[in-house]
Amino acid sequence: MAGTAIRTGRRARRRTGASRENVAGWLFVAPVVAILGLFLLLPILMALWVSLTDWNGQGSPFRAGVPFVGLDNYTGLFVRDDLSRRNFMISIRNNFSYVVIVVPAQTVLALGLALAVHRRTLRGRGFFRTAFYFPSVTSSVAISVLFLFIFSDSGAVTELLAIFGVGGPQWFSDSRGLLHLLLSALGLADVDAPPPALTGGGAFGLSWWEWLSGPSVAMCTIIVLAVWTTSGTFMLMFLAALQDIPVALEEASMLDGAGRRQRLWYVTLPMLKPTLFLVLTLGLIATWQVFDQVYVMSQGGPAKTTLTPAYLSYRTAFRDFDYGSGAAISFVLFLLIVLLAALQRWVMRDRDAVGDLRRPRPRRS
Repeated sequence: MAGTAIRTGRRARRRTGASRENVAGWLFVAPVVAILGLFLLLPILMALWVSLTDWNGQGSPFRAGVPFVGLDNYTGLFVRDDLSRRNFMISIRNNFSYVVIVVPAQTVLALGLALAVHRRTLRGRGFFRTAFYFPSVTSSVAISVLFLFIFSDSGAVTELLAIFGVGGPQWFSDSRGLLHLLLSALGLADVDAPPPALTGGGAFGLSWWEWLSGPSVAMCTIIVLAVWTTSGTFMLMFLAALQDIPVALEEASMLDGAGRRQRLWYVTLPMLKPTLFLVLTLGLIATWQVFDQVYVMSQGGPAKTTLTPAYLSYRTAFRDFDYGSGAAISFVLFLLIVLLAALQRWVMRDRDAVGDLRRPRPRRS
C-alpha cells in the first residue's frame, strides 16, 4: 500500500510539473502569438471578408451598408465573360511564362555558381561569392531603374547589338510574344495574320493563339533582371549544402573510378535534393508574386503583356477602387501557389522511401 501511494504521488508531481512547464511555455510564446495574430492573421481574415463584398474603399468594409456578394468576385474571374476575366487570364498567362523560364534558369545558374566558388583550387573565392551575391541585396527598385536605361532605345544592350549588325527591338514597347516570333521566323505562322484554327477557339476568354504567345519582348527584360538578382541568394543555399557533403564520400567515389560528371550526377545532386526542393519552392513562390519590377518598369504594358496577378490585384483595388475583386485575385493567387507547391512536393518526393513503406515486411517466425 505504501509503495502504491508513493508511485501515485510521483505521477501526480510529474503531471503538475508538466502542466507548469506548459503554462510557462505558453507565457513565453504569448507575445509572439499575439503579434502574429494581430498583424498577420487578422489582416488576412479582413481581406478574406473584403473579397466577399463589393466594397469601394469608402468607410469601413464592416459597416452595414457594404454589399455582400459572396463568391461572385471569385466566379467572375473564371465564368463571367467580361474585361475582368480577360485581364486575369492574361495575367495568368504572362506569369506562367515568367515562372517556366525564371525558376529553372535561376536554379541552374545558382547551382553552377555554387559549384564554381566551391572549388578549393579557385583563388579569391570570397570575392566571387560577394560579387555574385551583391545583386541580391541591392534594391529591386534601383536595379529596375538601371535596367530601364540599359534596355532603352539608345541603351547599352541596343548599342552592343548594333555593333554586331543586329537591330535591337524597342524592349519596353514590343508586345510580340517570343513563340509567335519563332513561328514567324520558321515560316509556320504570321504574327499579323495568325492561323484561323488558333484564333477561332480558346479557353477562359482567350484564343489558343493568345495562350501560346510566350513571353513578350518586354517580359524578357524582366526575366533577365529576375534571374540576375535572385541567383546569388540561391547560390549561397547551394554552397552551404555543398559544404555539408562529407569529403570522404567524394573521395570514395573517386576511388571507385567515377568521373567529374558521374560524381555530380550520382553523388552531389542526390545529396543536394533537400536544398534543391527548397530553392524550387522559394523560386516558385517568389515568381508568382512578382510585383515591384512590373510596377517600376512597365506598369503591365505594352498591351498588357507584362501584367501579372499581383500587379493586377493592386491595380484593381487601389486604382479601380474595386477592392473586392482585388482581394479575390490575391486569394486565388494564394491557392494557386499552394497547389503548385504541393504538386512540386509530390513530384520530388523520395520514391525509394515510398517503395520501402509499401514493400511487405517479412513475417517473423
